[in-house]
This record gives sequence, C-alpha cells and structure tokens, in this order.
Amino acid sequence: MSDSNEYYYKKNENYKIVGICMEVHRLLGPGLLEIVYKDALEVEFKNNRIPYQREKEFSIEYKGVILPHKFYADFIVYDDIILEVKSVKEICNEHLAQTLNYMKLADTPVGIIANFQNKSLIHKRLINS
Repeated sequence: MSDSNEYYYKKNENYKIVGICMEVHRLLGPGLLEIVYKDALEVEFKNNRIPYQREKEFSIEYKGVILPHKFYADFIVYDDIILEVKSVKEICNEHLAQTLNYMKLADTPVGIIANFQNKSLIHKRLINS
C-alpha cells in the first residue's frame, strides 16, 4: 500500500526535512564527507527553527544493566523523526537496519535516510511497524 492511501505521520514535517536535505545537496553538491552535510543540516534546522537533537545517544538496558555499547542517531528532528545522513554510493541493507535500530531504541515511528553522494539526493522513508 502506498503512502497516499494510508495515514502519513507528520507529513509536512517529513517534507520539510527532505526539502532541507535537498537544499543542502543543491548548494554543496555530492561527494563530500557526511560530517559536512550534517553541519550544513544543523545550520538549516537552526535557521528554520526546527527542533532537533544531533548525535543523540542511546543505551540499551539488559536485565537491569546498561550495556557498554552506545548508539548515536545523526539527528532526531521534530522530537520523533530519525534522520540518518549518508554519503555512500548507494543505500544498502546495513543502512536500513541501522536506521531501524535507532527507530526502535528511540521508539519513533518514522526514519529518513538521506544519501548525499549521488548527483541527486536519494532519500528513503522508513516506518516502524
């Protein structure tokens, strides 16, 4: 079923995030390191007064013990949308699994992967079901 036939969680916010990613890609172009795009996105989020957290840390508790490994989502935007920034040839299953992992840890319904490596911005929207 396509998004047009079902409820689209935070539709306007999703469009705004992707639009900002497109603006950053248009101005910087492809081929830079992820950190450059993250820095530019942070400028755009601030300029547009969009609430976000960068490099949000997540821990996992197991039987009352906090496990030593931490996870860091690139951004949480509008309080509950994960945004993962990539600069790779193509988005692969590992990137999808990583974003789904962050979505589960953050208990968020939506994740976006934005890949800045190609001539055009490539983005995928993931739903936590």
